Amino acid sequence: MNLSLVIFISLFIAPIVWGVSIFNQLVNLKNNTKKSWSNIDVLLKQRNSELPKLIDTCKQHMSYEQETLEKVIKARNLVESAMQTQNIPQLGSAEMKLEASLNGLFAVAEDYPELKASDAFLRLQTRISTLEESISDRREFYNDTAAVSNTRIQQFPDNVVANIFAFEEFDLLEFHIDELKDIDVAASFQS
Repeated sequence: MNLSLVIFISLFIAPIVWGVSIFNQLVNLKNNTKKSWSNIDVLLKQRNSELPKLIDTCKQHMSYEQETLEKVIKARNLVESAMQTQNIPQLGSAEMKLEASLNGLFAVAEDYPELKASDAFLRLQTRISTLEESISDRREFYNDTAAVSNTRIQQFPDNVVANIFAFEEFDLLEFHIDELKDIDVAASFQS
């Protein structure tokens, strides 16, 4: 075989192999990021299905705390809306509101000994707390996978392949600085 033919074929095949390799890596990163978002979605749906049970249990004991329960319901609905539209910035804000309202609910529950002694309430409180921890862990994992994917899409030479095949960056699940401040639960429930 002619040496110039071998060089020509190598120069032609090498960029194709390189492009296919980068494309496959970018697809893998995109799918991992989508999978990590799906994991968050599953946990959010589980938590949102548990919240009405918690609210119903609390209603049986907390006759004077309707405003507290309404805050949890409103925050849950905001999270549900953000999940359905997959609006990640809105979800971050809604999650912070839900967490604050749940903390308020659990704080107010301290004033109701019969509620604190209720097996149903204790099970639901533990279940929701466990889900909150899992959601937090999954949020961190999602942000990690999204950051890796976004970095690869922006770096040369991967950005060449990413632009050709229209790979899009993922939004990070971020919280605004004012949402990260400590929450004064007592002030939240005063009229």
